[in-house]
Formats: sequence, C-alpha cells, structure tokens
Amino acid sequence: MTDSPLLVVLGGLPGTGKTTLARALAQELAASHIRIDTIEQALLRSSALERAGIAGYAVGVAVAADSLRVGRPVVADAVNAVDAARDGWRGLDARTVEVWLTCTDAGEHRRRVESREADIPGHRQPTWAEVIAVDVDPWPQAATVETAGRSPAAVLADVLALCR
Repeated sequence: MTDSPLLVVLGGLPGTGKTTLARALAQELAASHIRIDTIEQALLRSSALERAGIAGYAVGVAVAADSLRVGRPVVADAVNAVDAARDGWRGLDARTVEVWLTCTDAGEHRRRVESREADIPGHRQPTWAEVIAVDVDPWPQAATVETAGRSPAAVLADVLALCR
C-alpha cells in the first residue's frame, strides 16, 4: 500500500502528549487532524447523549476515511486504549502507522494531567485517578514512544521517523 495515503493512529493515556504531537505532526505532514475529544464534545453539546465514546470513534473513522479517500494524510488523536477502537482505524485504506505514547515518569505524568486546561469548550479534563484507572488492551502493533523528560520536538522527530 505504498501509494495509499498515510494514517497515523496515536494512542496513549491522557497527559502523555497526544494532542501536542498530533498538532505538530499534522502541520509537518499537511495532514488532517482528527481529534476524538473534539468530536465527542460536539456530540455531547448537540444531543441528549450522556456519553459519546463509541459514537465519537465512529464519526472520527468516517471523517478520516473521507480525507484519505481524496489522498490527504490523517493524524488520528485518541486514547485508543481498546482493540475495538483501534479496529476501526485499521479498516481504512491507508498506509497505517500506529503509535502508543507513554509517560513512564509518574510524577511528570500526574503534573501534566493535573495542570492541563481544557481547550475544547465544555470539555472536562479527567482526574489523575480516572487516568490511572483506564484499562488498556495490549497493542503489539504500535510503536511505543516515550514522552517523559523529552521535548515535543524530540517526540515529533521519533514519530516522523516511523512515518518514513
């Protein structure tokens, strides 16, 4: 599938740097940035839904498919903690790079989670207790990229190398 457009599927717990990376990566690759948090919050604002997780991923995959269909690269920005979420991305016609971001320094990770401010209107940031309670399915297909103690530029360089 070397002629297929690039799909970069980012995953990781909240506070690992997914959105910071996704924004920079989308600019570098001239790609669409599909952020599941943004989609989920829009769904919650526009309906009587109390939770938008499954619907948010379904919408994200559909929007990504449209971008890929016209040859535009896509950066998918989501926790992607479970196989069911990842399977949707895998069904797209694209050259796919899967990346799991980690922040193995618990103190740094907690500081990131507790100091973040929502940049999506109405979006509530998860608490540290909620973040560490997330169940994560093994993701052997993903390259693991460490973000603890590293600059966003260094993390971006690692992911760009995976995309080549």
